[in-house]
Amino acid sequence: MDGIRNEDSGEVPKADSSKGAGGVTGKDSGEKGPGSISSKDMIFRADKIDLKSLDVQLEKHLSRAWSRNIENQGNQRAKEVWEIDPLKLEIRYLVAQGTYGTVYRGTYNDQDVAVKLLDWGEDGMATAAETAALRASFKQEVAVWHKLDHPNVTRFVGASMGTSQIKIPSKNPSESNTNLPSRACCVLVEFLAGGTLKNYLFKNRKKKLAFKIVIQLALDLSRGLSYLHSKKIVHRDVKAENMLLDSQRNLKIADFGVARVEAQNPKDMTGETGTLGYMAPEVLDGKPYNRKCDVYSFGICLWEIYCCDLPYPDLSFAEVSSAVVRQNLRPEIPRCCPSSVVSIMKKCWDANPEKRPDMDEVVRLLEAIDTSKGGGMIPEDQAGGCFCFAPTRGP
Repeated sequence: MDGIRNEDSGEVPKADSSKGAGGVTGKDSGEKGPGSISSKDMIFRADKIDLKSLDVQLEKHLSRAWSRNIENQGNQRAKEVWEIDPLKLEIRYLVAQGTYGTVYRGTYNDQDVAVKLLDWGEDGMATAAETAALRASFKQEVAVWHKLDHPNVTRFVGASMGTSQIKIPSKNPSESNTNLPSRACCVLVEFLAGGTLKNYLFKNRKKKLAFKIVIQLALDLSRGLSYLHSKKIVHRDVKAENMLLDSQRNLKIADFGVARVEAQNPKDMTGETGTLGYMAPEVLDGKPYNRKCDVYSFGICLWEIYCCDLPYPDLSFAEVSSAVVRQNLRPEIPRCCPSSVVSIMKKCWDANPEKRPDMDEVVRLLEAIDTSKGGGMIPEDQAGGCFCFAPTRGP
């Protein structure tokens, strides 16, 4: 900048009146000798100052200072009962990456864990105040999650808030591990080798599932949701992608706590196509909703488990939103679907939330279904699938 001492030569450059910003008046430049200009003598043109750039630099500085302050506070305060020891966590490799987090496989205290990393500020998308609110909500959700214990809910192992001690494997094998940004949080849950329900259904999209497997998966999901609702927890993002399977094909609900925090992210969660087909009319319409929105989503999941298919695969976001809310659009039920299952689907995805059953009632209805005589899209003794859908669609 003109008027500032040249660090290499120790001299002050001559003022250039054509440059305006940062220059000095001709009078001052004639009377002062080299190195004698003080900040009081310098005149800046306001119209030449890039205020937007200064704002960005200030925000970055405050963000870094905030992050350092949070980490220092973390080192001083007492640990929560659910907080992990970062030194005992080894992150091994990347499993999946999405809009709101990155999932790795790792080990903690010699147990296999899935590690979900959530970063809410270092990318500049959120202000310090927004990030603080997200972290407070995250802390509240984790405090609830770590107390839950049910065979159909993914087991919570621990969490960490704002530590840079966790090492993330580099994408380039030749490079060393990188540190987790100090604003980021991570959640550790049991690692389930069976993958997501969505992937399992995709693998069976042509041959379909035996009826007893359909009911077993539906019962696992309904029991898990019933348990969460008994604890006053609304999942709000029930879909096949958020359900995990263990090596014995037992289904467990995942991300029920974090999904509530993610919904407050500045990026709009409802814009994801994968979630749309499961969303209740009241949610799509921006109206208040309660646990009955999970019941609606369960009805869609039950249809998907039975059909091994995706609802509305050819419709856009706007088309689904409009048709579900205004035209009562629902997935087409195959003719071969047993009336007992059809009844549950229709009750769960009723347009009126008050008419939908509670999840504990859904559990009782599913338990009453006799699977010994078949009834699914494939008979027990045959490998071929049902021809209710043609051509075959899939996730």
